[in-house]
Amino acid sequence: MAAERPAAAPPGDQTRIHNIGYRSYDGPRLGRAYARRSLYSQSLRGAYGLGRSARSKVLPMLLFVVMCLPAAIMVAVAVVTKSDQLPLDYTRYAIVMQAVISLYLASQAPQSVSRDLRFKTVPLYFSRPIETADYVGAKYAALASAMFLLTAAPLLVLYAGALLAKLDFADQTEGFLQGLVSVALLSLLFAGIGLVIAAVTPRRGFGIAAVIAVLTITYGAVSTLQAIAEVQGSTGAIAWIGLFSPITLIDGVQSAFLGATSSYPGGAGPDGAEGAVHLLVTLGLIAASYGLLVRRYKKVGL
Repeated sequence: MAAERPAAAPPGDQTRIHNIGYRSYDGPRLGRAYARRSLYSQSLRGAYGLGRSARSKVLPMLLFVVMCLPAAIMVAVAVVTKSDQLPLDYTRYAIVMQAVISLYLASQAPQSVSRDLRFKTVPLYFSRPIETADYVGAKYAALASAMFLLTAAPLLVLYAGALLAKLDFADQTEGFLQGLVSVALLSLLFAGIGLVIAAVTPRRGFGIAAVIAVLTITYGAVSTLQAIAEVQGSTGAIAWIGLFSPITLIDGVQSAFLGATSSYPGGAGPDGAEGAVHLLVTLGLIAASYGLLVRRYKKVGL
């Protein structure tokens, strides 16, 4: 029978403790509120390419200029011709410029969240004193704020031009405030939908294509069905069909509660009950978008 091997000798004095220079942090602890503000500020700046490469600034800045340029032209026409009203209502501007808004959302929603997913940096955020709701809330608020800047800036140009053209101050102020309420609701709705779609995939290209597809297909389908309903005399169905596209939802809400002219076929926007449903669906989609984002990041943050 083979003899047992002797036990290994204890390390004894061979043990070494190496000082590699780590030091504890003894500075101020700024907490969750500071982390939320920092993430919000960073995300908002990133939505316009600030703090990033020059190439990253081109598209958002170009879309911002494209968004404001028609408003400046309208103001110039109103001033030169001494018109007694603007060529376009404040509440109609975002509806007319929806293609630019959709393109901005498609480019910036994936930029806001897809890189964190792709490079698996989300758990690093949660190693700090922030929770899932803090991350989602900061990202959501930043993109909604960026969208609001994009959509409110041309309204400000129109308002300043209207005052310069000496149009009625009370009417223009009322219309301007109504327009701000409309684009604020639009920004919340579009930002939520864009982030939910973008958070599904870490691939930015897929996120861009998916956002464009959802906004374009839903609007095209709803517009087609509304036109068919008008031709067939089913005018009562037109408002209900508008519930299935984000831009027509906003159109319905502002025509029902903000005195806007509806872009629905025949110009017949939702009445009181139909408008209330439009508003409830809009608010429900905003809340659902936030809830889905929180649920998504509870999984990827592990």
